[in-house]
Amino acid sequence: MYSSRIENLRQKLTDRGFDAILVVKPENQYYLSGFDGEGFLLIGEDRHIIFTDFRYVEEARDKSAGAEIIELKYKISPYEKIAQELQSMGAKKVAVEGHYITLKAYEEMKNFFAGIDILSAENMVEDLRTVKDETELNFIKKAQSITDRTFSHILDYIRPGVSEADIALEIEYFIKRSGADGIAFPTIAVSGPRTSLPHGKPSERKLQVGDIITLDFGAKFNGYCSDMTRTIFLGEVDEERERIYNIVLEAQRRAIECIKAGVHCKEVDNAARSFIEKNGFGKNFGHGLGHGVGLEIHEGPRLSPKGDTSLLPGMVVTVEPGIYVEGFGGVRIEDLVIVTDDGCIDLTQSPKDIICL
Repeated sequence: MYSSRIENLRQKLTDRGFDAILVVKPENQYYLSGFDGEGFLLIGEDRHIIFTDFRYVEEARDKSAGAEIIELKYKISPYEKIAQELQSMGAKKVAVEGHYITLKAYEEMKNFFAGIDILSAENMVEDLRTVKDETELNFIKKAQSITDRTFSHILDYIRPGVSEADIALEIEYFIKRSGADGIAFPTIAVSGPRTSLPHGKPSERKLQVGDIITLDFGAKFNGYCSDMTRTIFLGEVDEERERIYNIVLEAQRRAIECIKAGVHCKEVDNAARSFIEKNGFGKNFGHGLGHGVGLEIHEGPRLSPKGDTSLLPGMVVTVEPGIYVEGFGGVRIEDLVIVTDDGCIDLTQSPKDIICL
């Protein structure tokens, strides 16, 4: 698995005239080697090396079969050791993750990489990661199944007087207890007028009869994330909130129906956005329709008005239209889907019909 990913990356390096790539971003190191400690991954034409310190050497050997392991010493700059190996490879052009490394790290590289051109290869590994293989898809499916079970559990926990913070804590506890690595991102649990905050943080506000409640959360399994949002009601739902809910639900249905390999991301976004605009809430839907999910909760591709890339089979994306009205509340519904040649597979099994508790 890792060897094929490295070979795919090497082909990209060759196509762009690079002799090697230095991978610093943890998710990219894990994707290419299975190593999830702290360190650096150097990939050349016929060698790949993990540089790490004493704390992670044994772990690197256990998890990264086929990789050379070089132990870093705390008195020596890691870039000095990396430079020595680049020179032994005869590398003249090295790619770095220009979108991720710090200016300080770049300056230190320049100090040691004498005679070697340091060039940015933004998103080279991330582009490979957008299409998931079967192993990755199985991990994401497991993460989402835990997330669905968590939603069923939390419905029994919600009642008047419980705070948003209590709900978030219970979600996170149940996710971890269900076999996940942990949460995929900080849980969003907002209620009442605070549901107009797309990324509102859980507060000590206590639930009241008549509240809208928006829950956005996910699990992480073997490093891979899930993501879903449901909006529910405590008590009876009034006519206007029900109307907004149904607009969002129909917008999502149209977008999911539009998804298949070859479709541009902005077309999927427009399928939902145009319907929301037609119903008079265009200005209340201010974020993109969705994003890729994998080792990171937000990765490529992006479903947005600027999304000019095409969907490919094996991509995993969220579909999450929303309407947010300040002082009134908001509704968001989010599913996680796998792109296929002729459509998509919806991994989210939690109900989307209006739920009144």
